[in-house]
Amino acid sequence: MKRLIIIIVLLILGFEYSNAQQLPQFTQYMYNTIAVNPAYAGSRGALSIVGLNRNQWAGFDGGPQTQTLSIHSPLRNEKIGLGLSLINDKSGFENFTYVYADFSYTIKASEDLKISFGLKGGMTYYKLAEELYNLTEVNQDSYFDERLNRWNSNFGAGVLVHSDKWYFGLSLPKLINHDLNNLTDYAALETVHYYGIGGYVFDLSKSLKLKPSFMLKYTKGAALSTDLTANLLFDEKFWLGGSYRINGEQRAIGALVDFQVSEQFRIGYTYEIPTGEIRPYTTGSHEILLMYEFKYTKDKMKSPRYF
Repeated sequence: MKRLIIIIVLLILGFEYSNAQQLPQFTQYMYNTIAVNPAYAGSRGALSIVGLNRNQWAGFDGGPQTQTLSIHSPLRNEKIGLGLSLINDKSGFENFTYVYADFSYTIKASEDLKISFGLKGGMTYYKLAEELYNLTEVNQDSYFDERLNRWNSNFGAGVLVHSDKWYFGLSLPKLINHDLNNLTDYAALETVHYYGIGGYVFDLSKSLKLKPSFMLKYTKGAALSTDLTANLLFDEKFWLGGSYRINGEQRAIGALVDFQVSEQFRIGYTYEIPTGEIRPYTTGSHEILLMYEFKYTKDKMKSPRYF
């Protein structure tokens, strides 16, 4: 399996012009929106801390491993939101670390509708594992004469239109196309990523709600990725749902469960199964979400936050 991963890395990096991988993917994207859209900062009306761990393709040597931590909150006037996003993403021999600050400004379009504009700025650290350079076969390629180990700055932007029942956003988290190995004759480009995200909450009964949501991801040179999710909310405490991802020829089906332990603390888990060629080599993907919010007094909370 390790030899297979090496072959994949060589295929990705060995062309004269190749695109770097897409940003990390999450099944519980609706609760980690700030990772891709800075306009989300402060939108929950409280100081919100979200931690997420994703083990993709468990059992597959070199499968993606992703950890995220985000903190964001509105300021006193509630028009300005600030946030910080940390992401560590390891796949095969590649390791990306993202450290980004987020800023949002919100205006009221009507009594129930808000429009938020956001900016994201920070650094991305890219590194290839030392193990790769120690392989005799790899060292014969001049590409690996350079140790890929560097920081690159970047920035992004986004807009989010939202009310108590629905939301829709567009964003470009990274706008600069960096060449990750610009000292060689090869190009491994960080291309611009485009995101669309949205959702709606339907009241099915007094104690039951339905929340469908979606996320679209696109980058030049890669297939459009579509995430479709539907969750049922029971008594404002228990979420149960499913997801379906289409990414080129790859497909994945998932099940989600979230529990509101208290007004401040929430925990979620997702299990996902790929249906493509990789299916025989993995037991599936696991994702754990932890959310803690320092909620304001109840008289300031106009309605529950569903996204």
